Amino acid sequence: MTASRYTYLGPEGTFTEAALRTLPEAATRELVPRISVPAALDPVRNGEAGGALVPIENSVEGGVSATVDELSSGRPLMIYREVLLPIAFALLVRPGTPLDSIKTVTGHPVAQPQVRGWLAQHLPDAQWESAASNADGARQVQEGRFDAAFAGEFAAATYDLEPLVTDIHDAPNATTRFVLVGRPARPAAPTGADKTSVVLWLRADHPGALLELLQEFATCGVNLVRIESRPTGEGLGRYCFQVDCEGHISDRRVGEALMGLKRLCAEVRFLGSYPRADQVPPTVQPGTSDNDFLQAADWLMRCLDGRTSGPGA
Repeated sequence: MTASRYTYLGPEGTFTEAALRTLPEAATRELVPRISVPAALDPVRNGEAGGALVPIENSVEGGVSATVDELSSGRPLMIYREVLLPIAFALLVRPGTPLDSIKTVTGHPVAQPQVRGWLAQHLPDAQWESAASNADGARQVQEGRFDAAFAGEFAAATYDLEPLVTDIHDAPNATTRFVLVGRPARPAAPTGADKTSVVLWLRADHPGALLELLQEFATCGVNLVRIESRPTGEGLGRYCFQVDCEGHISDRRVGEALMGLKRLCAEVRFLGSYPRADQVPPTVQPGTSDNDFLQAADWLMRCLDGRTSGPGA
């Protein structure tokens, strides 16, 4: 059954696998590693897997371009869950390798900014080369292509390596956000602590165009938790915007904002409404609760029916 299969950014031993295994349902799924983000998502699009977990954002490096671009421009997928995983690296080496013999190191490109300071202090002459994933870097160390890899300490046993140094991170509390994506379907019911993600394409580039989009959220009292621009590939200066906001599409304030954006934008891609991993509920501004919107709609209908007059009606 494809529904019982989840793919993820592999190979085995990645932080993505560690994040996936925090989900209760992972214990009952076949977990299949894939070498890249597109390779993890394509089986979901083709009906060969029920979901895929991929990294989308890092607190140090920002958005993971491969995932952002796939969700923006690839065949439509929806986000159903997010996972937040604290990140610390270990320097993995073949057994018996001393620190002063390390001349080449590898890891995922997102890892490099998180260990740059440590490298400058402890291995200033080591040459860095990026790998498809941190676990893939560990595999290449096992094969002898590099002297050391930055990866999760848990990957050491998988690749017969040893953690020479552990708990490496330039920034304290570094965290990576992962998303579980599946084929488009009805969003899960709201939990009271949700996010909604969309991709927005401008109808035309003009002064204040981005401000117009942001005002739709502001007018409805919807707080943004992330906005990222990505090139559309249609020429220099042509961008789309991936936005995460507080709330669920069924919340009136979120729905009203999205309808306004649909009027303004050339295209709006709904990426899903899903529970927040940190379970933080939104702050609802005065005048933007569901009840406030319902009362306003009722007032308008009474005006149209001639059943209201005066400032207090």
